[in-house]
Amino acid sequence: MHMYASEHGGAPYKSQHVTQLSMPPRDAPRHAALRREPLHARANDHSTDKSSHWETSTMQQQYRTFAQQAPQRSPHATARRGGIGPMMSAGPHPAVPLTQAQMAQQQLAQVQAAELAKRRSRKPTDKNIPDGIEDSVVNPESAQRYRDLKDVERLIDATITRKRLDVLDNTQHPTKLTKTLRIWISNAVQDQVWQGNGPTSDSFDFSGAAEASYRVKIEGCLLDDEAPEEEKSTKPTAADAATTEDNDDKMDEDTATNEKSNATSRKLKLSHFFKAMTVDFDRSRFRNGAEQSVEWKKPDAALRQPNGPNLPASADFDEIAFKRNGDENINITINLFRQEIPERYQFNPELADVIDMKEGTQQEAVMGFWEYIRQRGLQEDEEKRNFRCDELLKKVVRGDVGFIPMLNEYVAQNLRPLPPVALPYTIRVDEEFHKNPQPTIYDVQVTIDDPLRASLQGLINNPQYLAMLKDISGLDEQLARLVQAVSASKAKHTFMKSLGEDPATFVKNWLSSQKRDLEVIMGEGSNGGDNGYGDEWRRGGSSSVWATQTARESVNVLLSRQR
Repeated sequence: MHMYASEHGGAPYKSQHVTQLSMPPRDAPRHAALRREPLHARANDHSTDKSSHWETSTMQQQYRTFAQQAPQRSPHATARRGGIGPMMSAGPHPAVPLTQAQMAQQQLAQVQAAELAKRRSRKPTDKNIPDGIEDSVVNPESAQRYRDLKDVERLIDATITRKRLDVLDNTQHPTKLTKTLRIWISNAVQDQVWQGNGPTSDSFDFSGAAEASYRVKIEGCLLDDEAPEEEKSTKPTAADAATTEDNDDKMDEDTATNEKSNATSRKLKLSHFFKAMTVDFDRSRFRNGAEQSVEWKKPDAALRQPNGPNLPASADFDEIAFKRNGDENINITINLFRQEIPERYQFNPELADVIDMKEGTQQEAVMGFWEYIRQRGLQEDEEKRNFRCDELLKKVVRGDVGFIPMLNEYVAQNLRPLPPVALPYTIRVDEEFHKNPQPTIYDVQVTIDDPLRASLQGLINNPQYLAMLKDISGLDEQLARLVQAVSASKAKHTFMKSLGEDPATFVKNWLSSQKRDLEVIMGEGSNGGDNGYGDEWRRGGSSSVWATQTARESVNVLLSRQR
């Protein structure tokens, strides 16, 4: 790399057009060594000794100074490089000029904002009447009545706020109520041998004979606590299972019927409490190893909102029925998988021993876990995020020390899905049973949301409440302005009364007060104008300011500084 002398002072600088030189052999021609040597450099070369000239030319300056050229962009760098870079092109971006109407609108908005800020700063907020107002009004008892009303208003506001917070907490953390879901299971039969519809020994035409079948119906209803026991134990629709010929048109295929009426349209139905149902048949009674199964699953849309409006018919029903072929009694098990929000789990025995619960939500398990740690005093003193494990916790945490932020993970490892509700039932197809059929009844405990939650939600989102608050705010502003006017009148009354009782003393005290205020405004007095030149500092004697302990200490400090 060659160094060139500057035109303004001789300081060397690096050229932008420099070609790297390679050392040639002694007998190599000079043009092979200097591949891109400047033209003026070859014109000044008159030496015959090529090797010596090569050594001296690399050590001495033999080039003219020339202006430095600006670097040029490579033609291969036209494409924009990736990575972090400016999103806008370089250079100034002229702003779009505003029109006269837009400028006037901005100025008007600024003026309105400034005026609104001034009004807010000058708005009176004090609603307490001044002390001693009883001496200035005609009816002194009115002042005490006003104070009593203020106390009652403060008490009512505090009560309303507390109750509103309680309602809001109940809506955000709804409580669950336990109800009884009664389930009726019954079956009807068709084309059985004892019904006389099958082929006889004298008949040889079997084309018109139908195969024997049965139809199982599962029906559920949420019991009301106020209903009488006689009404709970019986259900008229269950007796319909005794009729066979009247139900022939209902036994074509597996059906899920939705019963809707004005009385029951708002009630929770059977499908609202479960997300799936399966029916397991006794396999030992199957012929030729054939298997039968019945399965129902709730649609995904209904899983997110089990009690929402506009549910499909497959997720909004009170009874479900299925039909199968058979002419023998058979045992089945109906499995109902619960749907609960939030979801409930079954706890492992290790976790159940710690929190003293066998099933519940994950949040309840975490809270029970933390209560166990806190009551036993297992949290470490130095590191509050850690806790020591006793014999029960070691089985859950699987260690000697646990980490409090990982309580959810400890609990999640010990959760299992709740087992389905198993309802055994025997499908009867014999004639003796169907002379007086009786359904099998089960009572299942389910959890529902508190019905008061809907009414409480209406109280929280009531638009009249916001309008009422706006009216109360306007009344408070009017009251504050009235109290301000009363305070001003009270000050005027006190001024005139003091001036009328002792004019000379009042004027003297007033002038002294104005003097102190003026000193504060002009910045001439220290500590609010109290610089030792007031009337109280001019008085002497044992009862003056100079006889106090503060004055003695101040004088001692001043004298010690002078020493």
